[in-house]
Formats: sequence, C-alpha cells, structure tokens
Amino acid sequence: MIRPMLALLLLCGSAAAAGTISGPATVIDGDTIEVQGTRIHLYGIDAPETAQSCETASGLEYRCGREAEQALRARIAGGVVTCERREGGGAGRVAGVCHVHGEDLSAWMAAQGHALASRHVTASYVRQEGQAWATRRGIWAGTFEKPADWRQDRRRVEASAAD
Repeated sequence: MIRPMLALLLLCGSAAAAGTISGPATVIDGDTIEVQGTRIHLYGIDAPETAQSCETASGLEYRCGREAEQALRARIAGGVVTCERREGGGAGRVAGVCHVHGEDLSAWMAAQGHALASRHVTASYVRQEGQAWATRRGIWAGTFEKPADWRQDRRRVEASAAD
C-alpha cells in the first residue's frame, strides 16, 4: 500500500516540477531572463526594450530600456530564480512567474516603474503599476512610449527602409 502511494506522489511531483525552472539567471533585458538554457519572459509585464529611450521630467533623454535591464540584474544579484510556467508568452516564447528571494520579479519591476502591466495577459500587476505611477517612479517620472508601440514603430521603420 505504501509503495503505490509513494510512486503516485513521485509522479505527481515530477509533473508539477515540469512546469518549474529553477537556478541562476542571466538577464537578457528588462522582462526576459534565461534559466538553465531556457529564455523566460516575465509573465504579465512589458518593459522598455534595451535600445529604447525615455525622457526625464526635465526633458533629458535616457536609456530607460537599459535602466530596466540593470535594475532587474541588480534585483536578482546572483540569487536562485524559480519560475512557474504560464500561458501568455506569445509566439514560441516561454512565460513564467519568477521569484528570487521569495519576491515576484514581475510585481517588483512594475512597482519600481521599470515595466508596464500587460493588461491583455493578466490584471495581476496593475496595482503595482498604479503605485509606480502615483509616486512617479521609473519611467513614470517623465515621458515614454509604451514598449509595444515602440516595437511596432521600429518594425514600420525597418519595413519602409527595406522597400
């Protein structure tokens, strides 16, 4: 009786673990990391692209995408990252709710103003984004183009340059 129960528990544990990736992380950009050779998009947020610039309240341009990337790297700081896979990564992408030191990285990035909540994916991080907006943290301290709009504009420019 005990052996079949143990076997069942092991099988269930393995199935649950299949959706979890854990280990040291390499930061790719403000909303993408790599853990154990798997690129993972932080679920529910959209950070400025690495090449994207924003403006401070006084109108000075700065590399907000690079700043988001650096903030994420500093927050992880060599810690072990654990990601639970989620639907919503987009075409061929893996998305995950990722934690380091018990903290949800998507929630932290949105609360610090380094990323927008992806409302079309989940409402989970809208409150954190609102806090960043209310306190003018990160990109909310000045002006910026939404990362999705910035990417779309770049694709248009590249397409017209190819014509």
